[in-house]
Amino acid sequence: MGAFDDFCGSPYWNTTRTWESDNPDFTPCFEKTALAWTPCIFLFVFSPLEVYYIRSSVNGEVRWNWLNFSKLVLNVLALLLSAASLGGAIGNPDDSFAVDYVTPVIRMVSFAWAAFLLAWNRSRGLRTSGLLTLFWFLTALFSVAEFRTEINTETSERTESERGQLPFVLTMILFPALVLIFLLNCLADYEPVSSPFTKVEDRCPEFDASFVNKIFFVWYDKLAWKGYKRPLEERDLWELNPMDLSSGVLPKFFSHWNKQNKKADAKAFATGQPKKLVSVLPALFRSFGGPFLFAAAMELVGDMLVFVSPQILKRLMAFTTDLEQPLWKGMVYAVAMLVTALFQSLLLSQYNIRMNIVGMRVRTALVAAIYRKSLRMSNVARKDKTVGEIVTLMSVDAQRFLDMGGLITMVWSSPLQIIVALYFLWDILGVAVLAGLASMILLIPVNGWIANKMKVLQIKQMKNKDERAKLMNEILNGMKVLKLYAWEPPFGERINQIRLKEMDVLKKSAYLQAGISFAFTVAPFLVTLVSFTTFVLIDKNNILDAQTAFVSLSLFNILRFPLAMLPMVIMMVVQAGVSIKRIDEFLNAPDLEEDSVRHDVEQATRDRCPMSVKDGTFAWGPGEEPVLKNINMSVSKGSLVAVVGSVGAGKTSLLSALLGELEKQSGDVNSVGSIAYVPQQAWIQNATLRDNILFAKPYDAHQYAKVVDACALKPDLAMLAGGDQTEIGEKGINLSGGQKQRVSLARAVFNDADIYLLDDPLSAVDSHVGKHIFDQVIGPTGLLRQKTRVLVTHGIAYLHRVDHIVVLKDGTISEEGNYQELMKNKGAFAEFLVQHLQEAEEVDDEVAEDLQEIKAHLEKAVGKEELQRQISQASLISSEGMRSRKGSVASGSRKGSVGGSLIRHGSGRRRSSELKPSELPPKVDEVIGQKLTEVETMELGSVKLKVYWHYMRSIGLMLSGLTILFNVCLQGFSIGSNVWVDKWTDDAKMYQPNLPDFESTRNTYLGVYAAFGGAQAIFSMTSSYVFAIGCIASSMDLHNRMFRRILRCPMSFFDMTPIGRILNRFTKDIDNVDNVLPLQIRQALNLLFSCVSTLVVISISTPLFISVIIPLGIVYFFVQRFYVSTSRQLKRLDGVSRSPIYSHFSETLTGSSSIRAYGAVDRFIEEVESRVDKNQKCYFPVAVANRWLAVRLETVGNSLIFFAALFAVLRRGDISAGSVGLSISYALQITLALNWLVRFVSEVENNIVSVERIKEYEETPQEIPWNNQQSTVDSSWPTEGKVEFRKYAFRYREGLELVLKGIDVSVNGGEKVGIVGRTGAGKSSLTLGLFRIVEAAGGQILIDGVDIASVDLHTLRSRVTIIPQDPVLFTGSLRINLDPYGKFSDEEVWRALERSHLKELVKGFAAGLNHEMSEGGENLSVGQRQLVCLARALLRKTKVLVFDEATAAVDLETDDLIQKTIREDFKECTILTIAHRLNTIMDSTRVLVLEKGEVAEYDSPQNLLQKKDSMFYSLAKDAGLV
Repeated sequence: MGAFDDFCGSPYWNTTRTWESDNPDFTPCFEKTALAWTPCIFLFVFSPLEVYYIRSSVNGEVRWNWLNFSKLVLNVLALLLSAASLGGAIGNPDDSFAVDYVTPVIRMVSFAWAAFLLAWNRSRGLRTSGLLTLFWFLTALFSVAEFRTEINTETSERTESERGQLPFVLTMILFPALVLIFLLNCLADYEPVSSPFTKVEDRCPEFDASFVNKIFFVWYDKLAWKGYKRPLEERDLWELNPMDLSSGVLPKFFSHWNKQNKKADAKAFATGQPKKLVSVLPALFRSFGGPFLFAAAMELVGDMLVFVSPQILKRLMAFTTDLEQPLWKGMVYAVAMLVTALFQSLLLSQYNIRMNIVGMRVRTALVAAIYRKSLRMSNVARKDKTVGEIVTLMSVDAQRFLDMGGLITMVWSSPLQIIVALYFLWDILGVAVLAGLASMILLIPVNGWIANKMKVLQIKQMKNKDERAKLMNEILNGMKVLKLYAWEPPFGERINQIRLKEMDVLKKSAYLQAGISFAFTVAPFLVTLVSFTTFVLIDKNNILDAQTAFVSLSLFNILRFPLAMLPMVIMMVVQAGVSIKRIDEFLNAPDLEEDSVRHDVEQATRDRCPMSVKDGTFAWGPGEEPVLKNINMSVSKGSLVAVVGSVGAGKTSLLSALLGELEKQSGDVNSVGSIAYVPQQAWIQNATLRDNILFAKPYDAHQYAKVVDACALKPDLAMLAGGDQTEIGEKGINLSGGQKQRVSLARAVFNDADIYLLDDPLSAVDSHVGKHIFDQVIGPTGLLRQKTRVLVTHGIAYLHRVDHIVVLKDGTISEEGNYQELMKNKGAFAEFLVQHLQEAEEVDDEVAEDLQEIKAHLEKAVGKEELQRQISQASLISSEGMRSRKGSVASGSRKGSVGGSLIRHGSGRRRSSELKPSELPPKVDEVIGQKLTEVETMELGSVKLKVYWHYMRSIGLMLSGLTILFNVCLQGFSIGSNVWVDKWTDDAKMYQPNLPDFESTRNTYLGVYAAFGGAQAIFSMTSSYVFAIGCIASSMDLHNRMFRRILRCPMSFFDMTPIGRILNRFTKDIDNVDNVLPLQIRQALNLLFSCVSTLVVISISTPLFISVIIPLGIVYFFVQRFYVSTSRQLKRLDGVSRSPIYSHFSETLTGSSSIRAYGAVDRFIEEVESRVDKNQKCYFPVAVANRWLAVRLETVGNSLIFFAALFAVLRRGDISAGSVGLSISYALQITLALNWLVRFVSEVENNIVSVERIKEYEETPQEIPWNNQQSTVDSSWPTEGKVEFRKYAFRYREGLELVLKGIDVSVNGGEKVGIVGRTGAGKSSLTLGLFRIVEAAGGQILIDGVDIASVDLHTLRSRVTIIPQDPVLFTGSLRINLDPYGKFSDEEVWRALERSHLKELVKGFAAGLNHEMSEGGENLSVGQRQLVCLARALLRKTKVLVFDEATAAVDLETDDLIQKTIREDFKECTILTIAHRLNTIMDSTRVLVLEKGEVAEYDSPQNLLQKKDSMFYSLAKDAGLV
């Protein structure tokens, strides 16, 4: 220090003056150098960061105001005072030294730079500066010593004449100025003139907060107070900061991700190797690595500060034994502990909030990437991923990154903390610590083995969860079919089997968790024990005194946290690794070829063909069998081209090829102009009817009215409660099949595109409506007459009015031309027409004019006799036709296609006719029925005690009690071990190694200490295992109860509840109950007992401490109440805002083809981004709340440390060093424990919401009891099949009008009754009543004289069979789809397949009956699926059969096969046919005509047709049958 002595002209450091004095003071040299320069060095070291922040700002300037002007004036004043100090030194060279010139210059430069930064911050709109606030704080703080010295010198050492000179005056002015500048820097400046934040209405209050306000999270107080006073709602939340919104996060991420992909593509191209899997991690790191590394640096400093406290403890213990030392030193130690802990808390809180923000941004990026990928992935890739799996990627895998944000840095900080702790331990215990280290190293393989096992189980569990989510999704989508067939038990069993597999994995995890728990307890204790044992045994003179023991113990306690966290963090990293791998595989899946369709305007103009295919061969994926071969086709501008062919010919595939949805193996596709697309199965969004039609196009009232009228939607709008503002439920559940198809068509027409691809839009509508739509929309006189149209159709009544016909057969164009040309060819087209006429023959010759015309053409072409012969053999031809295509995968059968991607959920219309328009009352102001989907309920206030009780009961009261008991024992042994060490160190014998019984006493102490440790390990492991077993039982119980209730819910529940919402309960909430909640409850219990034991130990050591516990306890209580009440509600809002993301995701995946066809991809991407932003908006305050709590609770904890140290100082002499060590080493743990306790208690309360939500679904309304023991019917019932409706009335839900009113109809056994009526007349409602899908509102239905209301539901539904309108298949084998109960033999199943014309097709499958169905049965065509439904009916062969005629996507050939089989195989049965095509019921015994829910007519078709004024006659006339 000699150089500094000369530099200052006085000693730099004087220990006597500073440390060994009763009135300590620094030397003037130290004050003028170290204390004066440190803030200036700090300013310049961190200036680059400040410059980076200023340059990054996008705000406009802050105008000059009193605040920033005052700061600048005081800053300049400080600069001038420093200049005056320099001037004074220059003016008095004799009394001045180098320091008097250098320090003022350093200060002047620093103050000038600070003034410049202040002005620059203002000009870039930054309202507060952390660097400047800290600089002025340090400058003011370090000037205190100089200020005090100057006052002491002035009053004690200077003579009267020496007083009041320049240095004193300058110091007296400078110090208050510095304090004032610091205080002004604690305030935020005024608003900038412009900023992305100022445009936001409910902007985050952080924007208006100063630096001090930010580090203490004062800006959150308002929301905490609001949440405490009343439950928070979404409107109370602030908007996200612009840089955290999708619009701020995604451009950066996608720029890096796209670069990575291009690089990988280039490398693959250069090397000729396949493209390597591109990981998403580098792109994430490049996008968000900056804030991540800054936060990690903060955490590193915070972690290193942990080691300061044991060093202070060491000195404090020495202080308490040395009564000669002045009291102020003890006070300094106590304050030093407080300051260290406080600084550490603030640093770690800032680290955590930054990591949370990084986690949010990563989640936003991943969800967006997964969503975008799902919209453009190829059909082959799409085939491997179900909706459930893709939603899991987003809901579970992407969420993982958010959950582990604050823990990821522990991967490197934990080993670092372990190394530093061992370094300090080496200093205390010497070589003995190596023994402890060896025991730690021995435990690493054990932890590694456990982590590896956990990884294997984790992968297994994710597969199980995917499988269950996938099946659950199908069950929910096909719920109506399950109920109609009474198939709930076998499908429930399938879910149960998967759940048992999950439970098996959880049980194995429980053993491992118990092992981890054992390792957590044993590891740190073993290290301590082995180190202490080695220390005392290697040398008799190694005495374990209080200082050695308790400083070591405090270091071992520090070691305990990283040792405990490391396996958990490794486990989380493993889980994240699994998630990353899954996401990488998904994001690297092949995309649809962007260049499969060219848009060559020149070619299109030259050929006058806006759409053409030349030599096209197409397949569903690379290397697969082509589904279309050698396609050559040109569509002239403004023409109407019809595509016809039988089932599986490739009609839908052709449209998919034109849309670019198929893999083009060769050839060329060109299309110019916008495209509108009407899929085979209508895709309807969960929005209002008007929004479905507009599809984001601007509303044009005139055009809209024209379109609605042309698409025959006007009568439907009149009947809907809210008109076109009626909300259409998920997948159009409250519209009939025909209404959905017309809405889909109206959407296309309103879109006003250049080219229209129409995939059989007339099949789902009644014939008179079909005629209206062809005339008004599609045909030569329709709205689309000027447009280019490609129409796939099964109906031939309109073919003579189209410009060009393309005939497909087995994936090739067998012939094409206009109607007349094809008639002359006598080829496939003539066969097609003969097939149609064969059906027309059965209509008692009441054929329409157009059919007569077709017949005349055919007679001319093939001769009258030949035509009759062909007609009579048409059925045979059609059967052969089915067999000839046994191997072909039918059109529309694969994912991504119309029949594929649009019916991803199993049934495109699982509830097509549940809520018919006629149920709804006329339009009024307050409309019942306008809103269909109920808003998700959200409990308010604190979670009720009955929810905890419900959870405890599901665990088991005995297991819950044992868990608590074992935890009490664990803490008892933990305290015992430390008290034992205190006793050991206080034993005078242990300081005299020469005593004869020294060794035996020492060994006793060691043995008992080891026993305490062993007992801790045993109780830790046992409590962990016992609790885990209870939680597994609880998981199974909660899931099963909810699942059983859901299966028993009436259909109205599914109408009003989006599937995403139910699925959320079965995925996220069940996952919480399986994995999250048990872990959190166990941690909360451990921490609770740990905190109580700490307070007990300190209070016994220093009884004065009790006086502090009460006030600090009150503060603690209020802080945690504020936090818990607000945080709980925020967490609920977060949960509720997550469901719409899942729903939108599912909806999008279902309609991906339509979205691409309409060019609406960008709009849907924006929509999902806005939903993610909305969810993050709810999540961000949760993260802030955690930090707000941490800062306040850690302040309470730090105060406890301070008071424990302070009372130890004040009771010096009355308290042993061992007791001081014991109480403070315990106190040092309490800050972390108190904080984590509230966090875990709050997390438990937040996640017990999952139990609350599950419990809510356990209380859903139920169908009446399933197995009603009182009313048993004969096992052969019904024997006759007589069905009677007596004054039967029906409504869909309470509060809605009757749909069926007083139906009085009797159907004799064996009769065939056709049920007809216009859309909304109540046809399908009648079948719903028959199966009691909805209970009767009045009257009764009798089958064989038995009132069906008295028959239990399972019996009723299994004794009546339906062939539903929409063919729904489930994943699993074909056999399971036919006979899930396994009642029938293989022979019976094959016989049913033969009668349903599927035998040849199934024989062609390698696995035969065990052929796996894809989701929704998409590896069969729609027609083939309809035949599977027929096979189901043939197997059940009940006396009463309801045939809801298939309206959509079934060609005449399939329809004919079904009709023929029904006539032959069900001739003994009573058949009720809901007819959409009247010609199919002309041979019925009687016809029931419904009108507005009432019986209009009931007689034989012949009698009704004779009455020209009958409604049936007018319907037949509309259909062209008379």
